[in-house]
Amino acid sequence: MTISDSTVAIIGTGTLGSTLAANFAAGGQDFLLAGRDQEAARKLASGLDGHAEVVSVDEAVDRADVLVLAVWFDSFKELIAQYGERLSGKVIVDPTNPTGPDGHGGFRKIIGEQESSGQILAGLLPAGARLVKAFGTLSAGTLAAAARQEPDRAVEFYATDDDAAGDLVAGLIRAGGYEPVRVGGLDQSIRIEMFGDLHEFGGLGRVVTKEEALKVI
Repeated sequence: MTISDSTVAIIGTGTLGSTLAANFAAGGQDFLLAGRDQEAARKLASGLDGHAEVVSVDEAVDRADVLVLAVWFDSFKELIAQYGERLSGKVIVDPTNPTGPDGHGGFRKIIGEQESSGQILAGLLPAGARLVKAFGTLSAGTLAAAARQEPDRAVEFYATDDDAAGDLVAGLIRAGGYEPVRVGGLDQSIRIEMFGDLHEFGGLGRVVTKEEALKVI
């Protein structure tokens, strides 16, 4: 199966979900769009040239092959707990960065320093669900600004333990205007989360092209 043969859903209409929706639509990718605020989802979809179909979260979970959960880490865990076995057989895309305010105007990790939200969330999924860590390496502002960069596309890193799931999400990354580069399995996902060595707000600190990316991974 390729991404063009798959039903894709974005759950979440906040800053990240809205940015991904705009990028996917610009790349001609059709998708389901769901969120707790359906009016916000309808308003967002109205500007996406018919590429987004607004549905309930329940319907998105039931219909989609690939679910991009553009929500906070704690909300992601709640969705897994709520839908459980209904997620079996799905490709679940995790863009989370497990951070919160540090009380001094910055951010801190809300999990252990050596823990990865990708690995934690993968461990909560039911058998048959496959997690891909993607779309969280760049801030939403950068994700919007660097899409379809020319002459060499900017890179979006991803990590997964499942080759077929990774190939689907790589296709979605391309549709969103980026060049996909896999950093390895989920044991490498900490590298592409905030403060990791391949994150915009970490060791890498910038957008890179594929040629540059291959020198640092």
